[in-house]
Amino acid sequence: MGRTMDLNCDLGESLGVWRLGEDEDVLPVITSANLACGMHAGDPMEMTRAVRRCRAHGVAVGAHPGYPDLLGFGRRRIPMRPEEVTAYCLYQIGALEAIARAEGVVIQHIKPHGALYNVAAQDEAVARAVVEAVQQAYPDRILVALSGSVLEHVARAAGLRVAREAFCDRAYRRDGTLVPREDPGALLLEPFEVASRAVRIAYGEPIETVDGGQLVVEADTLCIHGDTPGAGQRARAVRAALEEAHIAVLPMGEWL
Repeated sequence: MGRTMDLNCDLGESLGVWRLGEDEDVLPVITSANLACGMHAGDPMEMTRAVRRCRAHGVAVGAHPGYPDLLGFGRRRIPMRPEEVTAYCLYQIGALEAIARAEGVVIQHIKPHGALYNVAAQDEAVARAVVEAVQQAYPDRILVALSGSVLEHVARAAGLRVAREAFCDRAYRRDGTLVPREDPGALLLEPFEVASRAVRIAYGEPIETVDGGQLVVEADTLCIHGDTPGAGQRARAVRAALEEAHIAVLPMGEWL
């Protein structure tokens, strides 16, 4: 097989009567979905709807556990002991696992959300806590981690299958970390720019960083943020650009 890439998106983030994201626009384009598990967003009914939508579109399902932070959408760091991080991850993954199983769907992967993702990318204790949750109950699932991060290295050392993730709609620093969302220029919104970056990443070509550097990001999966307005348009542009560049776009579980 030639070059292959998975295209993922964070979905199922609505809660009760509150609607968020462009799930219906994004689902026909992506290959994997990271579904909120009720702690930073989502609820049992939304999780069920999201799993059913993914099944209808042939999109692989992943669990997206985060800090227990509905008010902050999981984007605030919450001090927790490692054993607490492990327990909260198990709780959330298990909830989605039960719903998915009832719908005849197998969970393909696990990807931490928001602040938990960013902390685990740099903090070895938190990374080990996340890995412990996967090892204990879901050792055959893929763990999605920021490419080159502490979480990637800890997961590989533990023998887990790892998907290296890159972000084609986020700005990077030259050290490989993401620019915080609250900083100017952190989000890339122009579809052509996002699609062009996706192709460069897929081919292992350098991308420009906000601090004037060049960065090569090795990736197996590209993320499009579904909660940013215009997500569907950007996702379609990325999918089209990858296919025009002769890159096969397939769920990570089929080839990783």
